[in-house]
Amino acid sequence: MHSFHLLLLTFATQLCVAMNVPANIQNFYNNIKNAGSCSNILQTAFSYCGDHLDDYGVIYLQGTDGALADMDIDCDGLQNGPGDDGRCGSSTDTQSQSSFEDIISGYGQGVGELNAFVHPYVVFGNEGSSGGYQNFNPQDYGVKPLSLMAVVCGGQMFYGIWGDENGDDGPKAMVGEASISMATLCFGDSVNGNSGHADTDVLYIAFTGSDAVPGTSAKWDADSVGEFEGSIQALGDNLIQRIGGGGSTSPASSSPSASCPPCSWDGHCAGASCDTADDCDGSLTCIDGQCGGEKVLRDEEQITYRSKSENVGQAYFIENVGLSPRKRQENIAKVGPGKPAGDEATDEPLDD
Repeated sequence: MHSFHLLLLTFATQLCVAMNVPANIQNFYNNIKNAGSCSNILQTAFSYCGDHLDDYGVIYLQGTDGALADMDIDCDGLQNGPGDDGRCGSSTDTQSQSSFEDIISGYGQGVGELNAFVHPYVVFGNEGSSGGYQNFNPQDYGVKPLSLMAVVCGGQMFYGIWGDENGDDGPKAMVGEASISMATLCFGDSVNGNSGHADTDVLYIAFTGSDAVPGTSAKWDADSVGEFEGSIQALGDNLIQRIGGGGSTSPASSSPSASCPPCSWDGHCAGASCDTADDCDGSLTCIDGQCGGEKVLRDEEQITYRSKSENVGQAYFIENVGLSPRKRQENIAKVGPGKPAGDEATDEPLDD
């Protein structure tokens, strides 16, 4: 019998919410790839696809031969704001405004512009006046500005918003772009303003209708992507029920890091069923029959860290007794020998 302690923490740092891809969305993803290409192409230059516009009320990006879209990095909007860690400095086409700044200002939260480090937005639609430039306006098909979008990437799913449009500042019209905060959630903090995700395996799903707009219920004045993401999660969970008969969503780990690690083992990502930690990808462990959290060690005891956040949900951190002595010492140094400071910390026994 091991001794366990429950530590309730309040994180002031950036949190992230990852979801194991719900069964209905995973089936949708697989079916799109297996179809190879779109039948109801809404704009031929980009493959904005309307195959499920009538039955599910969604538009998505689809290429040919099973390809979906990549993820380039967008840094438009507020510059030098909360969360800015300098990774957008390598971008050569950053603009200080996004497409729907007037609408954001009208929400009355003291925010006049999107922040690419806080708001996980998707660049969707194409608008330009250059000769031969192909335009596509999602509003023509019922998608509203600043409405919720779902993004399947790196074996996980995240909710974002439609926050910007592709302009004609490049040699040709482009698709497959998201804010640096969304890209970081998907693929970690190795992405920057000039380096995104090149594989065409990302699914961007836009939802039609006014009910897809979070409006003033979203926390536009959030200081972190996790805080904002938590404010739109309930809406996202409801909207994805449109697709393929619905399916349950499984919140995964939250951590005081800048991002959730990408998952490379499909079916074994955060939220997947498990018997042991060996059933889970990478640093994830098995907690209450689900993959989640991160394997860490504090002192010489086994400790379960269960961290709660008002906006984000629950996170789990549990040790891996099989760590090497070097890794054990690294984690001890990282976490520290004592309990976290703050009035929120409590110490209660847990049954093994």
